[in-house]
Amino acid sequence: MFFSGGSQAQGQAQGQAGTCQDANEIAVLPAPIAPWKGAPLHVLFTAEKPFDGELSLVAPDGSVAVKSRERNGGPPYFWFVEVASPAAGTWHATLTRAGVSGDCATITRDIAVRETPPPPPHATPGSVWPVHSTWNRATENLYSAWIEKLFDAPLNVEPSWTALHEVIRDRSRNFLFDYLGLGEDQTGLIMRPDCADQPYFLRAYFAFKIGLPFAFSRCSRGGAGKPPKCYAWVNILNPSAGQPASSAAQPEGLASAQPQGFVIPQTGGLAASFNRYIPFLGDGVQSGNGRTAATDDNTDFYPVPLREDTLRPGTIYADPYGHVLMLVRRVPQAGGTAGVFLAVDAEPDGTVTRKRFWRGNFLFVHDPSLGSPGFKRFRPIVREANGSVRRLTNAEIAKDPDYGDFSTEQSQLATEDFYDRMDDVMSPQPLDPMRAMKEAITALEEQVQARVTAVENGRKFQNSGRGEATMPDGASIFATNGAWEDFATPARDFRLLIAIDVVRGYPDHFARRSDRYVIPRGKSVADVKAELQSVLASELSSRKFSYPRSDGSSWNLTLKDVVDRAPAFEMGYNLNDCVELRWGASEQSDEVSTCKRHAPSAQRAKMTEYRTWFHERHWPAHA
Repeated sequence: MFFSGGSQAQGQAQGQAGTCQDANEIAVLPAPIAPWKGAPLHVLFTAEKPFDGELSLVAPDGSVAVKSRERNGGPPYFWFVEVASPAAGTWHATLTRAGVSGDCATITRDIAVRETPPPPPHATPGSVWPVHSTWNRATENLYSAWIEKLFDAPLNVEPSWTALHEVIRDRSRNFLFDYLGLGEDQTGLIMRPDCADQPYFLRAYFAFKIGLPFAFSRCSRGGAGKPPKCYAWVNILNPSAGQPASSAAQPEGLASAQPQGFVIPQTGGLAASFNRYIPFLGDGVQSGNGRTAATDDNTDFYPVPLREDTLRPGTIYADPYGHVLMLVRRVPQAGGTAGVFLAVDAEPDGTVTRKRFWRGNFLFVHDPSLGSPGFKRFRPIVREANGSVRRLTNAEIAKDPDYGDFSTEQSQLATEDFYDRMDDVMSPQPLDPMRAMKEAITALEEQVQARVTAVENGRKFQNSGRGEATMPDGASIFATNGAWEDFATPARDFRLLIAIDVVRGYPDHFARRSDRYVIPRGKSVADVKAELQSVLASELSSRKFSYPRSDGSSWNLTLKDVVDRAPAFEMGYNLNDCVELRWGASEQSDEVSTCKRHAPSAQRAKMTEYRTWFHERHWPAHA
């Protein structure tokens, strides 16, 4: 149950709020779907445009149970309140707008709280879950707000989880926890996606809870100079077989192990159906789904323009080499601090981490065989009058008032232009060059800390007695399966090397784009560049971290060590090597004295052959 705009279908607006333009862009989501006194009551208000306001929840006896002035997001903007034990009766959720008088001052929705538990929702024959809502501006804004709250944490915190289901099961984060009243989040739901699966799992989860249509495409990975192409579309209303995406024959480069169809379980109800659908979904999608050509209509995603109002939580970023991230928050530029986009991704070992947008995490380059990288949104799915569903085309999205954001802008940008444009979107006003460089160093530091976890996971695998991991051949070192995919770090180290280049070259970047920065009075660009170089050296030397060596003892390094050891990271990704070598320890040093393990000579020979990819920062074809 959710209330959209001035609709009277499920809630009653007080006064004439529905006649106000901003009120028509309000969406309200009470949770659970059928509130009752035995379950916490959550209320979410979203708005397309920013305004100051206070959200209050008034109990049936007229007392204000809770209120909040905290406005999150942007866009969409949202307010959130909750009551742990609501009394039965009619509650009033009211958003009071500051500085506004008359009919537009308040927006109220009535919420009926039952005395007894509601009857559970039932399955719909032939569908994985019932569909009773539509994707539009209201549901998209609720989805974005849910994503932002799910991964919320202070900017100076680096949250991470060992699996996505840890986030989903956290009641303090997930206000859709047990939304359907089926105990659906307490039945052993497992979500351990890789980076390509994660956006689909989150979108499917939200659609399942709210009763929205959902589908995915079966796509190739691209190759032979051509981008990935999708050849079939599997939707939840007909999951047993995928309908052709077009009349084209199945393309080359088809991902292996494609699922043939989903059989809806006959027992266990909706929760069991969704739990079984998730692994089916994970087997059906891969990174090629995100890299389809920008102008292709038969895809799950469409590209958007680079603007702060289009880069919303839930927007994915598909890099050209197969990594996928999802935006979860925008932090606007304020008080001299640069603006930030935050995103989450899932690594092959299941780890989910939040990270900031910067060149070291978000790779961008154009190559016809790699497809169209960049920021993209899920393509809207609409239901026709006859009950069937379909995706909107790019032209329809461009004209739809609820969307209107299809754009091929990113496809027309060279690499440097893309990053310059993103700098302008994140921070429209000139930046303090020193502070901006320190934030880049912090981003590198976060990337290094994430690598500590990844390498430690590899050490634990070594100690598990499961034997030596097989090393793939050629470009497959970047995309395979098994222990190598889970615990080796070639893709992570490739990105780390680029991140090192970015930080090391920041003074030169400043000089190239000095118009983007505030130059202190009386100083030249050359003066500031020299100061940046001095502070860079100092910051790299002072920022320390530690990693567990082979024997479990801790060894301390600095970011300067990481930068100086960049050549060693060109061959530091093999989990069959000891962790000391993976961190670039030199032979005969005290640091390497605890090393007891080396990759086989045949694997070392392959790493030497492939080293040029890392040294030249050139991702190999077909990876």
